[in-house]
Amino acid sequence: MASAMLIIVLLAMASSVVLASDPSPLQDFCVADKASPVLVNGFVCKNPMDVNAEDFFFSGLNKPGNTNNRLGSNVTAVNVNKIAGLNTLGISLARIDFAPYGLNPPHTHPRATEVLTVIEGTLLVGFVTSNPQNRLIFKVLNAGDVFVFPEGLIHFQFNRGHKNAVAIAGLSSQNPGVITVANAVFGSNLKIDESILTKAFQVDKKVIDHLQSQFWMDNNN
Repeated sequence: MASAMLIIVLLAMASSVVLASDPSPLQDFCVADKASPVLVNGFVCKNPMDVNAEDFFFSGLNKPGNTNNRLGSNVTAVNVNKIAGLNTLGISLARIDFAPYGLNPPHTHPRATEVLTVIEGTLLVGFVTSNPQNRLIFKVLNAGDVFVFPEGLIHFQFNRGHKNAVAIAGLSSQNPGVITVANAVFGSNLKIDESILTKAFQVDKKVIDHLQSQFWMDNNN
């Protein structure tokens, strides 16, 4: 009986390690020392005696992002690269600005769940479940509404209104990462062989050539 209980405890401990998204803090804080040449999962800690308030501070999230681009949207990310004090804390956030009919295109955060709060305007948001169902789950959000995008799933936000929209996103990682689907597939460096994409998307080679040329220029300029 004791052996069985020991096995259960060990499995539970192993599971808790596997499910952790970011390193768990073992002290009050671990402010990132970005000058350190040591490579770890995250950042090496700065000497606590050298830490000050600026390590936990970011200013400017009240300022609208520039939406004068093809998508009509702008993401201002506030992650460990902006606030060194987020290191090991497993959280970050972002401000997303949308021009009328602006789109934050289908993308994933490989290391984080996202919770989105609409501050201003109206957004159509949704995510797609994994294979084989690939269900689209979507909803129209107004100011004050909150929506959750599960970790790793492809999701999007679209301003279908005539006015600007603003949202704040909280993410369960100090560095959630972003994979924009179209950019990754058609704008990869090096390019994915066109015969692979032609077969995958079941379209004419000319379509793939056009998309690769367009996205590759956008990603590599």
